[in-house]
Amino acid sequence: MNLEHVDGENKGKVVLFALSTCQWCRKTRILLEELKVEYDYVYVDLTQDGERKEVVTELEKWNKDISFPTIVINDEDVIIGYEVDKIKEKFE
Repeated sequence: MNLEHVDGENKGKVVLFALSTCQWCRKTRILLEELKVEYDYVYVDLTQDGERKEVVTELEKWNKDISFPTIVINDEDVIIGYEVDKIKEKFE
C-alpha cells in the first residue's frame, strides 16, 4: 500500500483513508495539518487493481462501512467521519 507522507509532530502512527474528491476528507487533512500532526494518507479512489484491493481490505478492518474519511491511530483507535471534536481531543 503506497501512502503519502505529511510532516508534522509525531503523535503516533496516524493513517488517513480518504477520497480525492471528498470535501470532508479535505477538511480532515487541513485540520490535521493545523494541529501539526504527522500522518500518512491514501486516496483510495486513485489506487488501482491490486493496490486498491489491498487498501480496501485494510480499511475494512477498521471501518466495515468503508466510508470516508477514516483515521486509524496507532493501529488501535479509529475516527470515522469529519469529527472535529474527536480529532482535536486526540491530537491537541
